[in-house]
Amino acid sequence: MQNILIIGATSAIAEACARRYAHAGARLFLAGRDHTRLRAIADDLRVRGAAQVESGVCDVDDDQAQEAVIAQAFASMGRVDIVLIAHGTLPDQARCESDVTYALQHFHTNATATIALLTRLAQRLQTQGSGTLAAIGSVAGDRGRASNALYGSAKAAVDACLSGLRQRLHRHGVNVLTIKPGFVDTPMTHAFRKGLLWAKPDTIARGIERAIAHRRSVVYLPWFWWPIMQAIRHIPEFVFRRVSL
Repeated sequence: MQNILIIGATSAIAEACARRYAHAGARLFLAGRDHTRLRAIADDLRVRGAAQVESGVCDVDDDQAQEAVIAQAFASMGRVDIVLIAHGTLPDQARCESDVTYALQHFHTNATATIALLTRLAQRLQTQGSGTLAAIGSVAGDRGRASNALYGSAKAAVDACLSGLRQRLHRHGVNVLTIKPGFVDTPMTHAFRKGLLWAKPDTIARGIERAIAHRRSVVYLPWFWWPIMQAIRHIPEFVFRRVSL
């Protein structure tokens, strides 16, 4: 039986992942900001077969709340086999360009708060000597683009942090997984027109579950985002600055 901690558990991708692990009879600890939503998800997961579901309220922007909910999860489950960090916001890039306070708030949520979580969790898993530390990043972190520069820069910071942790924790038996979804049809992206490149949360969840099981280091989801981003990353800068992406 696996013990799984999910932070940002009310997000669409996190909930889809939790359902898959519930079907397998896992023990789950859910952390998120919305107590009512957490309770509803927990009830659903118990019906779906989870061996145990507990939850804790946590605003990731609150440093003390982070420490408290992590301590609560480890006290509840003892050993934690998988940690999935799945929180995030999608800021309005146009507003980021004129409102510094707004931009920094979203950078903190998507980057600084995530790095704080990773730092706390890495130490606990290192002491434990096992487990998987997985975080949902984005293909947006692979190269800064005018259309989502703030969001992309935050994800790039998390990407670099995960890379360093992967190297550090490998010798301690802990795998670190960077998850890079492309466009996902979730409530956060409800205003966007959907096309062929868009995926459903359950498709992403299936890929995450598989990547964790195979102890992957980095996974692009769906798979076709890897060649797309390889091409984008290798566009020469003098060309890239003239195109609209």
